[in-house]
Amino acid sequence: MNDLIQMFKTRRSCKAYTDQKVEESVLDAILEAGTYAPTGMGRQSPLIVCVQDQETRDKISQLNAAIMKTDIDPFYGAPIVVVVFGDTRVPTYRDDANLVMGNLLNAAHAAGVDSCYIYRAREVFQTPEGQELMKQWGIDPAYEGIGNVILGYGKPEGIKPAAKRKADYIRKI
Repeated sequence: MNDLIQMFKTRRSCKAYTDQKVEESVLDAILEAGTYAPTGMGRQSPLIVCVQDQETRDKISQLNAAIMKTDIDPFYGAPIVVVVFGDTRVPTYRDDANLVMGNLLNAAHAAGVDSCYIYRAREVFQTPEGQELMKQWGIDPAYEGIGNVILGYGKPEGIKPAAKRKADYIRKI
């Protein structure tokens, strides 16, 4: 158990990536770990879309940047963007999708792959361009983009040490 706790303590978000590709078997293992996240009543309602195609990745990046009203790459150069969608017909859809993203982040770290949770998937996939991508991917319009997990191999300057934990983080009653 100490190894697992140490893994949680050492996982950091990465905000600068190399263009090195993630080996397919490693990527598959990370994605599979996402499918084992707990979901309300075991429904397994989230959808995971792994974007490796550079043109599609860049399009999603541009849509995300437009929402922020900037022209930077909100995916920090990461070669892979994993978009997690939640089924709005399920009461726990946001929580379920966020648990999937937590598994993806932790599995990536365990596999030696860097990652970061990136917001604005909801806004991106509410745009006409985002809706068109969902249609191309065969995703029911009842699904909502919940978040993005970027994956790749980080540059040393992309990872900062953990902040000191706040004193009143835990309360035992």
